[in-house]
Amino acid sequence: MMRFIKSLAPLMLLSACAVPVGPVEVSRFHVADASPLGHGTIAVVPGPGMDGSSLEVQSYQIAVERELSALGYTAAPPDSADQIASIRLVRTTLTESRNPVGVSLGASGSNYGSGAGVGISIPIRTGSGQSTATDLIAVIRDRAGGKTLWEGRASFTVSSTSPLAQTQLAAPKLAQALFSGFPGQSGETIRVP
Repeated sequence: MMRFIKSLAPLMLLSACAVPVGPVEVSRFHVADASPLGHGTIAVVPGPGMDGSSLEVQSYQIAVERELSALGYTAAPPDSADQIASIRLVRTTLTESRNPVGVSLGASGSNYGSGAGVGISIPIRTGSGQSTATDLIAVIRDRAGGKTLWEGRASFTVSSTSPLAQTQLAAPKLAQALFSGFPGQSGETIRVP
């Protein structure tokens, strides 16, 4: 019995490291005839303004390629793929500053005696917090004609100190949410847990 418990110890430690994940907001749009989506060959490339040599962008490319492969696509070089998926990544640091709170104390007298009053205001700073907003945007185009077939955006905001603010956890989470139920209902915004 003791050996069994010892063999479970590493698994219990891993489960304790699980990061709670809030919902990811996902918006998607696609052409009326979505039949070309989800099969054939596809290349995942950095979108306009993205540095393809960046390790962060490469992490998102790999995560998107993994999701597209699971949907039925086969990875191919950009010059021979049926479709091109270009991705963009937008990360924003948000600072929330809170106003000071005033605390007042007072005293007064009644109708039957003299009265006096005292007021004290003590500002209490509640500090400021930072959070990171991350958006993963993907656009799938037909390579031959350049026609946009599908586009989507997955977004979430977490505390800057959260493990999900880091690329290695955020990339697969956003890619999985973005392509959940692919191609999705065009024009609908959903929350993916």
